[in-house]
Amino acid sequence: MKKANTLAALLCSAALIAPAAALAQDAAGSEGNDVNEIVVTATREARSLQSVPMTVNVATGEQLQKFNIFDAKDVQQLAPGLELTNTSGRNNTTTLRGVTFDPDQGTSPAVQVYYNEIPTDAQTVYTALYDIQQIEVLRGPQGLLRGLSAPAGSITIATRRPNFDEIEGYAQATATSRAGYNVQAGVSLPFNDTLAIRVAGLVDGNRLNNVRNITRDERSRSRTESARVTLGWRPSSDFTAYLSYQYLFADNLQNQQVVGSGALADGFNRSGPALDASDYAAVSDGRFRNQNESHIVNLAFDYDLGPATLSFVGAHQYSRLTAERDLDAGNAIPDYVYASTVRSPYKVDSAEVRLASNNKEGFGWGVGAFYTKQTGTVVTNQRADQFFAPLPIAFGAYVPIDTLVLTPVDTQTWSFNGNLRYRSNGFSIEGGLRYSILKNVQTTDIFVSSPGNPAIGAPAFVLPPQQGVPADLQRFTNKPLTGGVTVSYEFNSRLNAYFAYGHSYRAGSTGVAVPLGVSRDLIRTQPEKTDSFEVGLKGKLLDNRVNFTVAAFYQTLENYLNRFTGIYYESAAASPPTGGFDFNYNGDAKIKGVEASIDGRVNDNWDLGVSASYVRARYDNAVVPCNDYAGTGSPNQDATSPAVTGPGNVSYCETNGRLSQTPDFNLTANTEIRFPMGQVTPFVRALVNYRPGFYADQVDYDYRSRTLLNIFAGFRTEDDRFELTAFAKNVLNQKRITNISLGTTQFNTGIPGSPVPGLPYESGYRTANVTNPREFGLTGMFRF
Repeated sequence: MKKANTLAALLCSAALIAPAAALAQDAAGSEGNDVNEIVVTATREARSLQSVPMTVNVATGEQLQKFNIFDAKDVQQLAPGLELTNTSGRNNTTTLRGVTFDPDQGTSPAVQVYYNEIPTDAQTVYTALYDIQQIEVLRGPQGLLRGLSAPAGSITIATRRPNFDEIEGYAQATATSRAGYNVQAGVSLPFNDTLAIRVAGLVDGNRLNNVRNITRDERSRSRTESARVTLGWRPSSDFTAYLSYQYLFADNLQNQQVVGSGALADGFNRSGPALDASDYAAVSDGRFRNQNESHIVNLAFDYDLGPATLSFVGAHQYSRLTAERDLDAGNAIPDYVYASTVRSPYKVDSAEVRLASNNKEGFGWGVGAFYTKQTGTVVTNQRADQFFAPLPIAFGAYVPIDTLVLTPVDTQTWSFNGNLRYRSNGFSIEGGLRYSILKNVQTTDIFVSSPGNPAIGAPAFVLPPQQGVPADLQRFTNKPLTGGVTVSYEFNSRLNAYFAYGHSYRAGSTGVAVPLGVSRDLIRTQPEKTDSFEVGLKGKLLDNRVNFTVAAFYQTLENYLNRFTGIYYESAAASPPTGGFDFNYNGDAKIKGVEASIDGRVNDNWDLGVSASYVRARYDNAVVPCNDYAGTGSPNQDATSPAVTGPGNVSYCETNGRLSQTPDFNLTANTEIRFPMGQVTPFVRALVNYRPGFYADQVDYDYRSRTLLNIFAGFRTEDDRFELTAFAKNVLNQKRITNISLGTTQFNTGIPGSPVPGLPYESGYRTANVTNPREFGLTGMFRF
């Protein structure tokens, strides 16, 4: 499989390099048609996609509407190597160039999301995609152009702004065969040539992961309501300002799917029947429900001072996130809800000011300052009952324990950047530095109590409050220097080559509410530093009708920050001394790969785009925590005998394995063929995403290959005002596991104060996420 992936990547690259080399010999060039020119703001200035010295994938608002992309996770179908997953309906996980970020890490993201140029949490932004102008996926370390540093890339989402010249807008409605619906609209109303407003809204509902909880007889479901108002003010040709407000409310009930044979969970009752990926079933006794109510205010302006432009963008976000979850996803303890409720107020203020010269040729410069602060106290109520296997819960032989965890969030970032550039006769060199001051205060108060259990002689108790973070790890300040340099040369109007170097930084993290007595390496991580080198070639073919890009890159990560979940630990200071918990850990890593794309208008009635990515992201002889129950030095999990092998609180394995549960190779393609017939133009569209099978050592699982094919057929009127589209998603109806846990879920037990662990309640299930089954739908759109 590795050889096949490498060969596919090389063939893809060669296919683009060959015509590019031939094209370079044609010095004359041609103005051509340029029917597919795309303008991006990846470098904080409006530039042609072909002239930007980095790899950027673009999804325009028109593409999102064409391919019925209402969920941010589906954007990955337009960007190879990008994986967007949501394992629980709450934590949106992003993977790019083989690097994964889990929001539960408590660190800055590996892939930073910007909403109208302000860093925003993915959970809120991904929830409602409507009235979008453009989405740009920037690959590679980002440490200079935007306020926050990120090792794998950035995703920028820009909403549509008011039109000062005319009334225009759209209305769109979609219904699907699996109880899905999406109704959205947007309209621009110019009061005059200096003042305009745009209003947009969305109502969306669907079955999320299409999983039914067979214990509760309840399906996953979601409802989202959102509205946005944007006011535009243009008092002169030199000054433009936009003020927007967005409201969002989302209510998601997303059942956690499980696969496996099930088990005689507590020795008397089964956790559930045998289930596979195609069953789309959950078995927990409790719900997985997540609610998000958010308010976002955004202000942006640009003031052309002649020699330079002064720009400002600032935002205030206040979100209330509530997650209610049964942590016993595999129903290892039947007729019992292992309840957890987390309330997270998310209050963030951000601002950035920039001053940049306006000259396009010769020497140019830019300076800027950025600030952001996040506050709020996360409140967690969670059961921590003590069971004594193999006795079933029905016998009442357990100690009920309640925990309350208060985690104040207090982080702030100041950063200052400067950059210089020189452009002349097709040659360009640009570089800069960003100095950041990262401050973080991390404290946690833990309250533990019990009403007791007279049946087994367990008394009621209330423990004194405990601080979940050691005193010397509660405050940290980091002052990194990040940035980069790019060099590009335009051979002619149709061929451009570039080199890019980037350096990024992520501060280490401190674990909250970690088990007592664990070693410091499981509590506090070291900062992560990243260096990346990239060379690329961009150009045009077929009389400027077709664009192509090919890039190769190499990246090193010192102390890569990764999330480890469900790791079994032992600690004499804990009571009981066994269990599993999640934490961050460092390990050096290397990434290398090739990315290529070709897209455009082959002829007047045929559009085609193909993109491929080959990325080998691996640890570099790293020693990381693992579940090594058998002492083999590799991850393994025997459900009947959990154990820590070797010294320490957890087992450790040396690895050169993958950084994420994603394959090395990924390919996407899309096309549209039109058949003009007078006043009406029928069309056929297709969107395909392919990823091969691969083995993931982190979870000891062989993932099967996956080909997602979506087909669209419909017609539009000659003036493009009305369009009707019928579609089928996942036409091949492939039901593939996209993410799975290491081993089966279980509930560890023990006797307080005893060094001997008890027997676990075993569920016989692994938690998993599966591609959604085939779905049919119909979309109608009207533009005015």
